[in-house]
Amino acid sequence: MPVASPYAARLAALPVERATLQLPTGPVAYWVYGDAVAPVTLLMVHGYRGDHHGLEPVVAHLDGVRVISPDLPGFGETPPLRAADGTVAAHTLDAYAGWLAAFAAAVSPGSPILGHSFGSIVVAAAVAGGLETPRVILVNPIGAPALEGPRGILTRLAVFYYWAGARLPRPLGDALLRNRAIVRVMSASMAKTRDKGLRAFIHDQHDRYFSLFGDRDVLHEGFVTSVSNDVRRFAPDISQPTLLIAAEKDDITPIEAERHLRTLFPDAELVEIPRVGHLIHYETPARAASEITRFLRPSGADTR
Repeated sequence: MPVASPYAARLAALPVERATLQLPTGPVAYWVYGDAVAPVTLLMVHGYRGDHHGLEPVVAHLDGVRVISPDLPGFGETPPLRAADGTVAAHTLDAYAGWLAAFAAAVSPGSPILGHSFGSIVVAAAVAGGLETPRVILVNPIGAPALEGPRGILTRLAVFYYWAGARLPRPLGDALLRNRAIVRVMSASMAKTRDKGLRAFIHDQHDRYFSLFGDRDVLHEGFVTSVSNDVRRFAPDISQPTLLIAAEKDDITPIEAERHLRTLFPDAELVEIPRVGHLIHYETPARAASEITRFLRPSGADTR
């Protein structure tokens, strides 16, 4: 039985519309939250293995902001990318970044953009590659190689896990990748809150949405892409004002690495949230939304 969201009432107060966009690489499922005449439209990109649901707690706390939130290719309701001949394309970082640039240009050109976790890498790559946006927001940014983080050994085990899931006979591989016990271990390792109700909600979210990937090979390619890249590579080429929202107890990118990451951008500020890890979007969405709203509405700025 689904666990009730602590943020359900706020989210229910927002108008929500599901839409589909057809790109040359295939259809994209996306959701639009908020008033069509809101002064700001924000494009949001979720993290690896999740879908648009993960960022909904943040959406629920944004005031006066219209949000467009797609499912990444191969996750949720968006199918994997397709090549010109109709076959499944390689899901490299360049492919994700190109897809995002095409999607943004079609649905909300020139809007501010936010990326969470793996989404921070995709957003950074797209913006550095020329995606037009006035402001960039990266939540739990991947600011250092995951293999070098505090849980580098566990990351190496995850590399083997996704490799095995892609190489085993399909029934066994799918069963391994969708195994609820393994998903629960992932969820428990990231959650820092001691609130039992909130932890139950987080685990339920991961149980419901972490296994909605469309193809095990795409899942493996996405994971390799996520651990083979980080935001540092693109930071010097992002001239737009950038907000980094980082967590004091993030096991994937230590806070010291996030502080260094800020110095690599021409124009960036860093907000550090204490007592939280890689799940800012679930555990402290109100604080994140407050910082996002402040950043999007500086005095006299054009936020489209």
